[in-house]
Amino acid sequence: MRHRHAGKLLGRSYEHRKALYRNLMIALIEHKKIKTTLAKARAVQPEIEQLLSIAREDTPHARRMALSKLANKDAMRKLFTFAPTTYGGRNGGYTRITKLGPRRGDGAEMALIELV
Repeated sequence: MRHRHAGKLLGRSYEHRKALYRNLMIALIEHKKIKTTLAKARAVQPEIEQLLSIAREDTPHARRMALSKLANKDAMRKLFTFAPTTYGGRNGGYTRITKLGPRRGDGAEMALIELV
């Protein structure tokens, strides 16, 4: 039983899961919406929401925190160009997950995660 164990493991090690979240967040920042499995979308949603909350205030400390999460300077710069203006007056709910149905090959539930 996984009582009191937060987060989904997604069948990956800690390092692999961290890299997956980082890549999904970078793709979401660059493209504004991505198509992925429902489990991955639900797992990365709190991470990207926290990152967008950090990016609402454009300070050097916030930039360093975002860069430590993303490890991609281009994505970090893009995040800080649109986040303070778009989400400045918003208190949360920066992303939306839309279910798309099962994937044709293996039947995995697909979803579209997008920035609102």
